[in-house]
Amino acid sequence: MIGDFVKSGDFKGEKHVPVICAPDKVKKGEWFEAEVSVGKEIPHPNTVEHHIAWIELYAMPEGAPYILRIGRYEFSPTLEEPIVKVKIRLEKTSKLIALSYCNLHGLWEGSTDVVVEE
Repeated sequence: MIGDFVKSGDFKGEKHVPVICAPDKVKKGEWFEAEVSVGKEIPHPNTVEHHIAWIELYAMPEGAPYILRIGRYEFSPTLEEPIVKVKIRLEKTSKLIALSYCNLHGLWEGSTDVVVEE
């Protein structure tokens, strides 16, 4: 299974973990900004030989039967930093999940919970 190959860790000590910055609570159906970055505390190299190729962002709504893909964002080595800001809205309390792909060290995961209030 692909889950066997996805790594995680504390972003304060691991430069590959995608960090999601989003509000803890939002109003149902209202737009809010979420930022996903790699290398928040420890900068990740950004060279042709070693770089973050892409980030994907998902939402797993409470009680939903499947995960929802919010978007996929691809980066060019040396030209871009692996940071993306998106405006999203949620109808239910959800776990936001980010995946990042390092061309040398594979898949990494980070997540955060967003509570949706009426």
